[in-house]
Amino acid sequence: MRRIAGLMLLALASASVFAADDPFATPLEEKPASAWSWFGDLMLRYDRVTDIPRPVEPDIHAVFGRARLGVLYDPIPTLEFGAAVKLADASIANEENRSYNLNERANDVALDQAFVRWRPNDTTSLLAGKAVFPLELSPMVWDSDLRPIGVSGQFALPVGEFDRIGFTAGYFAGDLPYGDDSRIGALQAAYRWREGAATSGAVLLSYLDFSDLQHATLQGLTRTNRRIGTQLVSDYHLLDLQLVGRMHPWNEWPLEIRVDLLRNVGADDLRDGARGSIVLGDRLQPHGWEFGFAAQRIQRDAAMAAFNSDDWWFHSFAHGVMPWIGYGFNATWSLRVAGFHEQRDAAKVYTDRLLVDVNARW
Repeated sequence: MRRIAGLMLLALASASVFAADDPFATPLEEKPASAWSWFGDLMLRYDRVTDIPRPVEPDIHAVFGRARLGVLYDPIPTLEFGAAVKLADASIANEENRSYNLNERANDVALDQAFVRWRPNDTTSLLAGKAVFPLELSPMVWDSDLRPIGVSGQFALPVGEFDRIGFTAGYFAGDLPYGDDSRIGALQAAYRWREGAATSGAVLLSYLDFSDLQHATLQGLTRTNRRIGTQLVSDYHLLDLQLVGRMHPWNEWPLEIRVDLLRNVGADDLRDGARGSIVLGDRLQPHGWEFGFAAQRIQRDAAMAAFNSDDWWFHSFAHGVMPWIGYGFNATWSLRVAGFHEQRDAAKVYTDRLLVDVNARW
C-alpha cells in the first residue's frame, strides 16, 4: 500500500508540473505554441475474485497501482514523436502474474511507448514504434493496455458531409512479458455514419493474424486455448465484425450499443465468440455518471487468449456478464466499480470478480 501511495503521489506531482503556470512566461496571447506537450494516466485498483475453479487458492484479493507518464514532441505540424514510461506496483509478486491471467507485469518500471507518427495530409497517418494498437477492437479481442511494436498506416476518406470510410493496416511484434516472439498482422475497414452527430453509427470489419505463438504458449500466456503439450491445436486468424450505434436520448446522456461477432477461421471447431454491450452516460466527463452492461461468450479457440482483456478472469472457454457503474469527479479523476459473473465451460461454479478502479488522466 505504501508503494501504491507513492505511485499516486508521483502521478499527482507530475500532473501538477504539467499544469503549472510559469510566472515569467509572456501573456497567453503572446506565448508561442510549444512543440512539447505532456500526457499521462494513473490507475489504482482493488481486485477480488471468488470461486476460481482450481483446488489451490480459489479466492484472491489484490491491490494494483500503475502510472504512465509521457511526452510528445511536434517539430513540424506533420511529424510527431512520443515516448512514455510505465511504473507499476502490486500486492502480488511477478511470479504470480501468469496464474492471475495478467497480460502485463504487476510490478514493473518499463518503456510504455516510443513512436514516431507522420501525417502527410489530412487523410493519412503512418506510425512506427511501440504504441497504442491502432485498431478499434472490443475487450473480447484485444486488451487496450497492451503496447505492441510495429508499423501501421491509417487512411480515411470522407463520404458526403458526415460519413467517413477508414482503413488501417499494420504488422506488429506482440511484445508480451517473458520473451514473447509473437507476430500480428492486422487489417481493419470501417464505415462511420454521421460521425460526430447526435445520432451516429459504425460498422467495423477486422482481421488479425497471430503467428509465432510457441514461446507465449510455453510461458502459459495462451491460457484457455486448446493445447497438446506446448503446441496449440488451432491457428489464430481472427475475423471480427462490430456494429456500433450511438445516440443522445436524454439531453446530456449519451447511449452506445455495440455488438461484436468473432470467428477464428484458423480453427476447425470451438471457434466463435459474441459480445454485446450497452453504455449509458460518460464517466470521463466532469460530474458524469456511466452505467454499463456487457455479456460475452467465447468458445475455446475463438480468441487468442494471450491478447484479449485481462479484466475478465477467463479469456476464452467461458461465458459471463459484466455490469458496471462509473462517475467522473472532474476532467481528471473518475471511478469505476465493475462486477463479473463468469462460468468456465464444464465448470460447476460461477466465478465472481469485483474491480474497483480509481483513474486519472491528463
